[in-house]
Amino acid sequence: MVAKQNDAHAALALLALESFPDGAALVLEQAPVAEIVPFLERQTAERTAAVLRRLTPDRAARILAALGDARTRSLLRALEPNRAAHLLARLDLEERDACLATVGPDLAAELRDLAGYPHDSAGGLMDPRITTFRPDATVRDVVRRLRTFRRRRVQDVFVVDIEDHLLGSVSLEEVVLAPSGTPLELIMRSPTPSVQATSSQTEVLAELERHRIGSLPVVDFDGRVVGVLRQDELLTAAQDRATADAVTMVGASRDERALSPPLFAVRKRLPWLLVNLLTAFLAASVVGLFEETIAAFTALAVLLPVVAGQSGNTGAQALAVTMRGLALREVRVRQWLPVALKEVAAGAGNGLAVALATSTAVFFWSGSAGLAFVIGISMVISMTLAGLSGATIPMILTALRQDPAQSSSIILTTVTDVAGFFSFLGIATALSRML
Repeated sequence: MVAKQNDAHAALALLALESFPDGAALVLEQAPVAEIVPFLERQTAERTAAVLRRLTPDRAARILAALGDARTRSLLRALEPNRAAHLLARLDLEERDACLATVGPDLAAELRDLAGYPHDSAGGLMDPRITTFRPDATVRDVVRRLRTFRRRRVQDVFVVDIEDHLLGSVSLEEVVLAPSGTPLELIMRSPTPSVQATSSQTEVLAELERHRIGSLPVVDFDGRVVGVLRQDELLTAAQDRATADAVTMVGASRDERALSPPLFAVRKRLPWLLVNLLTAFLAASVVGLFEETIAAFTALAVLLPVVAGQSGNTGAQALAVTMRGLALREVRVRQWLPVALKEVAAGAGNGLAVALATSTAVFFWSGSAGLAFVIGISMVISMTLAGLSGATIPMILTALRQDPAQSSSIILTTVTDVAGFFSFLGIATALSRML
């Protein structure tokens, strides 16, 4: 009698799968994984794949990891590669490797590539174990599911349709405060901000800053949810990126650490030191052009570092502001002209103020009105050019698809030194009768 009842239950379950797959998936969505697995083990790979397609990705991934090796192998072959990779990406590394070990090396390599993203992209930074629900799921269903999680931090739950397209989100606070029978579609926020899996880290940080949210869903090109980014983890990644940029701006390597071997440090730093040496010779050659003027008026040699230092600081300020704007997506390369004009105006304004102070100090030091006039004019010119250089150099490097943090400072130092020396000594040569 019991055997006949089991057969009847199995026949009814099979009928539900074939005739009412969406309703069957809804029932399986709420059932414990331990009860679902034995039932699916008895179905064909095609029927099991049809069920997994209708379940939320998080639930489908958990079921995939719990199936036996033979069924896992047949499922990974039956599912579309993108969907299979989507489910595998939600598993821990050990679980993912165990699933991939059941298939041949060619398919495993293909799925592993599809499940991976560049390390500095949204896909590489995200947690693929995102919690998603259907719109008709109730608050009671959400709470029951969340209680099964042990080591997963949840700030928001996300609502998706049957194809896993993002529909909206509900904060954990709203889940706790809503009546238990409330469907998520009545309390979800829509539309919900999201980012593409291929978005860069700077784009993600800009999106988080724009919306001031704690977690951000990640979607693929078709709008399907593939993971979640949490603010605290992104801030840690941003700090690592900022410190790396600070290191590369002075010609060191992102890979070097405080206790790296000396030979490693030499190998990474030496190329940029040689580049810096060449630029220093270029600046020195400008000074050499005015050797006779410097010999006739030795005070010019004393004042050269003053001009170079002020223009260098002005350029560094413009460079830092422009690079921050590019990193936060406040400006784009196509906006180079207004950014450059703003820095030119700022450089000229600061140059006038600094020139007045410098000219006054030089006049009382040397007693020469002509020398005070020369350094004042050159200060305005060099600081204006420095502001222009600081704004345009990172823009040009970005347009050429180069990392502006890698070489902007070295190029800027060369430009500001050459501009400062040439303007000061050139004007001094032209107005030598006044000195």
